[in-house]
Amino acid sequence: MQTMIFAVEEINRNPQLLPNLTLGYALADTCLTEGTTLAAALGLVTGKHPVITASKYGCTPEVPVIVGDARSTGSIMIARTLGVFSIPMVSYGATCACLADHQKYPTFFRTVPSDAFQARAMARMLRLFGWTWVGVIVGDDDYGKFGIQLLLEALQNSEVCVAFSEVIPKVNLERSIPRIVETLRLSTAKVFVTFAISTDMQVLLREVVKQNITDRQWIATEAWITSSLISSPQNVPSLIGTLGFALRNGNIQGLRSFLTSLMPTDLTSDPFVQEFWEMMFDCSLRNDSAMPLSARSQCTGSESLDNVESLFTDVSQLSTTYNVYKAVYAIAHAIHNMLSCQPGAGPFENGECPDVTSIQSWQILHYLYTVNFTTPMGEATHFDENGDPPAAYDIINWQIGAQGTLEFVKVGQFDTVDGSHSDFNIDVKTVVWGGGQNEVPVSVCSMPCPPGTRKAVQKGKPICCFDCLPCAAGEISNSTGSTECQKCQDRFWSNAARTACVPKEVEFLSFQETMGIVLAALSVSGVVLTGSVLATFFFHRDTPLVRANNAELSFLLLLSLSLCFLCALAFIGHPSPWSCMLRHTLFGISFVLCISCVLSRTVVVLVAFRASVPGSNIMQYFGPVQQRVAISLCTSIQVLICVLWLVLSPPVPSEIQGRSARIILECDVGSMAGFACVLGYIGLLAAICFLLAFLARKLPDNFNEAKFITFSMIIFCAVWITFVPAYASSPGKYTVAVEIFAILASSYGLLLCIFAPKCYIILLRPDKNTKKKMMAKLKS
Repeated sequence: MQTMIFAVEEINRNPQLLPNLTLGYALADTCLTEGTTLAAALGLVTGKHPVITASKYGCTPEVPVIVGDARSTGSIMIARTLGVFSIPMVSYGATCACLADHQKYPTFFRTVPSDAFQARAMARMLRLFGWTWVGVIVGDDDYGKFGIQLLLEALQNSEVCVAFSEVIPKVNLERSIPRIVETLRLSTAKVFVTFAISTDMQVLLREVVKQNITDRQWIATEAWITSSLISSPQNVPSLIGTLGFALRNGNIQGLRSFLTSLMPTDLTSDPFVQEFWEMMFDCSLRNDSAMPLSARSQCTGSESLDNVESLFTDVSQLSTTYNVYKAVYAIAHAIHNMLSCQPGAGPFENGECPDVTSIQSWQILHYLYTVNFTTPMGEATHFDENGDPPAAYDIINWQIGAQGTLEFVKVGQFDTVDGSHSDFNIDVKTVVWGGGQNEVPVSVCSMPCPPGTRKAVQKGKPICCFDCLPCAAGEISNSTGSTECQKCQDRFWSNAARTACVPKEVEFLSFQETMGIVLAALSVSGVVLTGSVLATFFFHRDTPLVRANNAELSFLLLLSLSLCFLCALAFIGHPSPWSCMLRHTLFGISFVLCISCVLSRTVVVLVAFRASVPGSNIMQYFGPVQQRVAISLCTSIQVLICVLWLVLSPPVPSEIQGRSARIILECDVGSMAGFACVLGYIGLLAAICFLLAFLARKLPDNFNEAKFITFSMIIFCAVWITFVPAYASSPGKYTVAVEIFAILASSYGLLLCIFAPKCYIILLRPDKNTKKKMMAKLKS
């Protein structure tokens, strides 16, 4: 109130502003109740309310424009009522964003920023420090309800969640306040955002101090961040480190001296002044002998307020006061622009200018829309289309100074560049955090998910509460707090930590790994062993045993077995076009040659004993020439199958990636029908050979030749029957290993079953390798 009077008198002394007009004023107390507020406003504009006190200038109390109200609720009532009559009002404290609706409140202006900007700044602060789990405390009024609604709108599409929301009631405080503070104490949220006026916060904080809650980070609005009512010494331990947004201060020159000069000369004329004076100077003005002597000294009346620092003379925190100052100047400049109107160029009908002797409210309203001025402190001021000024906040931090007293330290600022852009700056290094901590407090429902994991929202809980699930194989997350994992590109796979994509490992059966070395050694050993048997038969080719077993056929069988052992080597190593074609064709032809030789031996055994019948000449059809032709014919059929396979759809190298960390290099068989024909033909010859050998197993041939062939065929068939399911179920390079093992096992089975008994007789029992022994065997 005194600042408004000071501004009016300063304008009246200014020869440049309203030089030929003197401003007057009328005052009314709202008593902080809605009914009195509206009654006072109506009394001001009609001049018929008893609470009105006219100024000393003697002007009419029917005012054309109102400065006020300080509260949003009161301003809404006044603006809604007086707007019908086009009576403007300029508020210095009503921050509710709802008042920016000029459809509903066309005559409302304010010099304090809308809460929409403050809510936006709060949202920026919460996101900046990663506070995703916050408690919300609001007052039970329009300021609190609209303020928190704006904050929640500003936090949309962000990861900030509300842990709890409490309303400070106006009634039944004895029951409600302890319950609210108990919620604060038990909450896992460490940051509390408030949207309440200082009187509501004082009631709440009294209980907070009582319950000794000191480790929370409070976020304050301009309503109480610099309030001397809240910053009392008993509240400091619980509120140290509080961050909040304060309206930009203004240094009003001459205001302090004006305030100290207002005290009346008769200090005993007003009980309030008397009590104030005794408190300020710690003296007594009472001389009543009936009262006991005071311990304090007697006031002289000559004490000066210039020499003391108090709440009543402190002009260091002039935020709301400065907005009152700007409101008066905004009205003065609007009237000044009205007086500067040139006839014929006025804004009204036919270029008409206002009548200065009878200023109308709607005329002032028109000029308030376009007012644009600079205050004596150098601040540019104007109103936008909603009646709002540019938003400017100081970010204030409660800190303990060197003298042990509470200080409001500016650590940053928030300014709007235009209606949609803003500038937010804060010096984090200078901030003292809640509870006096030196580190930014952590207030999250769930700790951020580390790289390699992703968020999974917990069922029935806010989005801020989540579990961290590891990324699936082949997916990664390389940042903290990832909401989803990214798939690795082709030929790449996730590492063990699921934080980076690495090239896939190329897998094939190579000569450098243990399994490849073992299989290659077995293959070479088979070739060496077969060569040794061949050498033994060659050096003993004139013995009865070798001659009786058809030395030529034995040599051909041993040669084909060598090829079978060698073809296993073609399956080892990096697949290439020529190796893929070679391994399958060499395998098919060598095994058919081998089985053809065994089949020929079996047929000869059977036919030989059938030929012993008198008069039979069947053996002439199964001589050496016929055996060579039969073996060549059987082998040529397999050669033809392989040629057709290679021409139509040959085996080619291929890569199998799938959902694994390896790229498997293998030989694709090309035509599955061709591969099946190759295996099927081998199986057919083996089955025929097994059947014939089984029929001849008890014939008294030389050293049970048919029986040994039967054993070899049993091993051969068992190996390849087992091969089919093992081949189909083996992964990667083990598929090739299974095929090599089948080749080696069947080859060793044939070699050992057919030639081991013969080598035993030739090398260790030469006494049995005679014609006499063989003839004795035949006779028996």
